[in-house]
Amino acid sequence: MQVCFQADADLNVAIVLALRRREPAIDFQTAAEAGLAGSLDLDVLAMAAQQRHVLVTHDQRTMPQHFGQFISQQVSAGVLVVPQHLQISVVVDELLMIWGASEAEEWTNRITHLPL
Repeated sequence: MQVCFQADADLNVAIVLALRRREPAIDFQTAAEAGLAGSLDLDVLAMAAQQRHVLVTHDQRTMPQHFGQFISQQVSAGVLVVPQHLQISVVVDELLMIWGASEAEEWTNRITHLPL
């Protein structure tokens, strides 16, 4: 199954837009499209898991802890943590590589920091 992505409210929307321009076939939902504005981390993780979307976030402070809590009771499609300082072009290249070279199942209950 192909990897699908979900941006949380912290993620720079320019990343989503740039990736969609590079590869229109990618399923990458913005936080606004998913109605995530103001949602708590655990709710964001639950929504992404329900839709089988790997969550993409800049939140290095609280998301890893909440992810650990979440997977102790539920199954996650995975989380990718993107440092704020990482250039958008690098993030797009990394996400494109993940999308093209892996299956969704490989990211189950896994949290990874970019770049790989």
